[in-house]
Amino acid sequence: MLSYQHAYHAGNMADVHKHALLSVALDYMAQKPKPLCYLETHSGRGLYDLSGTEARKTGEAAQGIARVEGRFPPDHPYLRALQAARRQGGPNAYPGSPLIAQALLRKSDRIILAERHPQEVAALRASLPGAEIRDADGPQMALSLTPPEPRRGLLLIDPSYEVKTEWTAMPALLKQLHRKWPVGVLMLWYPILTSGAHKALTKALGDLAAESLHHQMHFPPAREGHGMTGSGMVVLNPPWGLAEAAAGLDSLLS
Repeated sequence: MLSYQHAYHAGNMADVHKHALLSVALDYMAQKPKPLCYLETHSGRGLYDLSGTEARKTGEAAQGIARVEGRFPPDHPYLRALQAARRQGGPNAYPGSPLIAQALLRKSDRIILAERHPQEVAALRASLPGAEIRDADGPQMALSLTPPEPRRGLLLIDPSYEVKTEWTAMPALLKQLHRKWPVGVLMLWYPILTSGAHKALTKALGDLAAESLHHQMHFPPAREGHGMTGSGMVVLNPPWGLAEAAAGLDSLLS
């Protein structure tokens, strides 16, 4: 949806949950010598300024990364990605998932990103000059490129869910991609809302959720009346250690 701007939400608790698990997965996968491919369907701008008007307006980063960063162990790959973003964008910078991939992967690895918003595409190209950035429909791009080259890799599906059909379309997309790329690490993020809209997604996952890592984290709303009270991640073919890392977040961030 072209009206959605993640700058208002960057660094919130859902980002912390999603990006901490993504960092662990990519860090582990990059330790093996074989090159890999990272794909993302809804990339955003890649680099965010938490001192900007948007972040200060919602206060979500203040209740997210600013509140919990100090709880992470110093060797956590998420902190390495944060530090890399701050070297690039200054002390108030926050990395979106494309920059996390850039920070943790190697020059031999391939990064393919889709984004539709023209301003976000321009910012993304400025932040990640070495990535393959496509002004394209993310789900369609993922279906057309999987299995990618190299075949080893990870794909993140991370929509805004402002379009109501995404609650059932994204689980269907995950299932399609799994059939096309059965060895790929496939990650689907979703928000947990007081409205209960997320229940359509978890229901649509069906038996697929039982065959994967499915982790939910619950947290207080960032402000009075805010409808998001948690974050969910579904990971097919989770890398070794990711389930333990997810379990560790419960005690680390609660």
